[in-house]
Amino acid sequence: MQLSPVAANPTAAAAPPAADPLGRTSPRSTMLAFLEACRAGNYSVAAHFLDLRDKSALDRAKMGSGLALQLQDILDHSPDFDLEQLSDSPAGDLSDGLSPDVDTIETYGVGKTEITLTIHRVAGKNGGEHWLVTPESLSRLPELHALMVETPFERKLPSQLVTTKFLDTSLWQWMAYLLLAGLLLVLSRLFSRWVLAAVNAVLSLLSKSEWKALHEFARPIWLLLSIIVFRAALEAIGGSVLVRLFITRALMFLFFLSLAWLAADLVDVFAGRIRSRLSPRQRAVSYSVIPLFQRVAKIALFAFAALVTLSHWGYNTNTLLAGLGVGGLAVALAAQKTIENLFGGISVISDRPVLVGDVCQFGTQVGTVEDIGLRSTRIRTPGRTLVCVPNAQFSTMTLENLSARDRFWFHQTLKLRGDANTAQIRQVMEGIESLLREQANVDAGTLPVQFTAIGNYAFELRISAYMNTMNEDDFNRMQSDLLMRILEIVEAAGTGIAVPVQESLNPRMAASPASDSTAPAQG
Repeated sequence: MQLSPVAANPTAAAAPPAADPLGRTSPRSTMLAFLEACRAGNYSVAAHFLDLRDKSALDRAKMGSGLALQLQDILDHSPDFDLEQLSDSPAGDLSDGLSPDVDTIETYGVGKTEITLTIHRVAGKNGGEHWLVTPESLSRLPELHALMVETPFERKLPSQLVTTKFLDTSLWQWMAYLLLAGLLLVLSRLFSRWVLAAVNAVLSLLSKSEWKALHEFARPIWLLLSIIVFRAALEAIGGSVLVRLFITRALMFLFFLSLAWLAADLVDVFAGRIRSRLSPRQRAVSYSVIPLFQRVAKIALFAFAALVTLSHWGYNTNTLLAGLGVGGLAVALAAQKTIENLFGGISVISDRPVLVGDVCQFGTQVGTVEDIGLRSTRIRTPGRTLVCVPNAQFSTMTLENLSARDRFWFHQTLKLRGDANTAQIRQVMEGIESLLREQANVDAGTLPVQFTAIGNYAFELRISAYMNTMNEDDFNRMQSDLLMRILEIVEAAGTGIAVPVQESLNPRMAASPASDSTAPAQG
């Protein structure tokens, strides 16, 4: 038995139909491609979006371009027509109450009756399906187009303002767009200030700082009011469908941007409230954690606004996110250091080895932490220079937090001259120990003074105690006082601080007064 070509090649039978080259895959994409072809002046191409299958080839050639031009004029003069309202699904709008293969383009009132232009899904020649304007709608186009006359307002304008067009939009309409935008920039700003002033008057009884918080919302509210009013006036001004589509999408982008802006200001106010209510001990943490939280929250808000905008523009955000997931791997590899710095900053803030305002030693340097950002940590050195350390490197350093110590360690090595006798050594040790124990702010411990070594030219005493202060200036002041009094104890014992012996290879120089002055006295 001989198999048919389809049966012999199952893969060919399962192959998907070819994509429509004109983009007639959904009601929205069909009408958008139709209007773009009309704007380019390709009315013969635009005729392929009309269902003229019941006409002969000669009639299609004669009627197609004229009907396409009429439909374009009708849609351009329809302020209520909005491409965004058409379904972008290949299946169309299944909730409009019409047949599953039919969608509404726009409805027009003619006297006491209504004329509805529709689009339906038909089978393609090469397999698959695409959407075309229905024959019933095409038959009503001449009647609708005859009713498309100049408005009373346009009759009063100079003819040049009406007939001169750019992107199929009259010159007077472009002037109206610009004038409206300028007026809104002024009026909406004043209105937003009046609204905030009224709200502030109500809240003034609660706190004197309310106006400062509300003032942060003035600019996003001003932008929101401008967008809303401009969108409402757009229908009254009119213009071609494509111009209105582009303006509507721009307004949509600005709308979600202003919402994200308003939410970002709310984050700032919320963070400020939290910071103001923290205790002084907790504020050091807030200076590091809260700024990072604000930055991450703002990035997330604006990214979400961008995704919502793209979704309303008709883009498949799921596909976009999947593409970002694949492309994100390449970006992550290219921005490996940046990501390391980001997680390094999160590690520093979460682990909190140092906080903003802390004095720390990192590597061989010492400085005060001024900011822990997403990429680097800025540290002010004692020389008043600013050091920026990448977070990936800073998080792996051995950090000594000098501000976190609860007290200072006073430790000195005292070398008495080699001619000191045991009585003098004991007198010095007892005097220093008594001095340390007399100090109210000194924790002398059990053995503050130790005799640790007998050297070639000196006897070594080790002094160790803790000063109960966390202020470095107080420690330096107390340390200076103790050292001065220790020198007085050494002098009172009849001995002194040892200095190194300088030997000379020349016997004459060794016997000279100069060489004698550098050597310690021998007992």
